[in-house]
Amino acid sequence: MKSALFTGAAVTLGLFLASIGPAQASPTDPPSTAAQQPTAQARQHGIAKDGDAYMGWLQNTTTSSAPAVMAPAATVEGIDVSSHQGNVNWAAQWTAGKRFAYVKATEGTSYRNPYFAQQYNGSYNVGMIRGAYHFATPNTSSGATQANYFASNGGGWSRDGKTLPGALDIEYNPYGATCYGLSQSAMVSWVRDFLNTYKARTTRDAVIYTNLDWWTRCTGNSTAFNATNPLWVARYASAPGTLPGGWPFHTFWQYSSTPIDQNRFNGDQTRLVALANG
Repeated sequence: MKSALFTGAAVTLGLFLASIGPAQASPTDPPSTAAQQPTAQARQHGIAKDGDAYMGWLQNTTTSSAPAVMAPAATVEGIDVSSHQGNVNWAAQWTAGKRFAYVKATEGTSYRNPYFAQQYNGSYNVGMIRGAYHFATPNTSSGATQANYFASNGGGWSRDGKTLPGALDIEYNPYGATCYGLSQSAMVSWVRDFLNTYKARTTRDAVIYTNLDWWTRCTGNSTAFNATNPLWVARYASAPGTLPGGWPFHTFWQYSSTPIDQNRFNGDQTRLVALANG
C-alpha cells in the first residue's frame, strides 16, 4: 500500500475513534520499545521508519506481476489502506465499485495508524463493509501481547453486518531477518498465540494475510490454521495460484497494488455480509 493517491460495539468504537482523531500517544499506551530500523530494501518500498510497514510491501518483487483479470460474477471488489494513503476519498472508491476495505490499525505494540479514524469510519459511512488489520512483528513481543494491543486499538468486532473480523498481516520482515529470527515451529506457536488471544477477545477467528513463499519459508507451510482461519492470499498475478498451508480455498485475494492495493472477495455480497456477521 504505497500509493499516495488517495470490537466492542461498532457504533461505540466509531464515535470513540472519531472523537480522538489521529492517534496520539496516551498514558495508557504501552511503553515504546527501541525503534526498529527498516532495511535498505524496505526503504526502497517507502518504509522509512518503524511502523511504516504495510500489506504486501515486498510482493511486487517476489511474485510475478500481471494485469488483473475481469472479476467473475461471484466476487466483490475491495481495497486495503494504511497511513501511506492518508485521508482517503471514500466516495470515489465507492463509485469505483469498491464494497469492502481493510484498514491498518496497529503494528507491534507501539504503533497506531494516525489516519485510522478517517479510514475506518469513512469506509463504513459510505456503505462499505470494513475491517482492521495488524502488521505483526513477532520478534518484538508475544502473539498474545500483540493481539491484545490490536483488539484494544481498532481491531475489535461487532455483529452489525458491516464489520469484518480482524486480520493478521504476517509476511516479510521490513526491519531485518525474513522470518524475524524465529524457527518455523516458533513462528507457528507465535501465530497460534495471536489467533487464540484475538478470538478470546472478540469471539472471531482472525483472517490470516500471507503469501505462499513467506508461509512456506517461515512456518514450514503449516496446515495448523486452514480449518479455522480465513485465508487472505497475496499474489500479484492473474490468479491466486497455489495456496499456502493446505487451505482448500482463499477468502480474500490481494492481486495488485496499482493504483492502490486491490483485493477480491471469493464470493458474492451476501457471503461477505455473512462473514461480517460471523
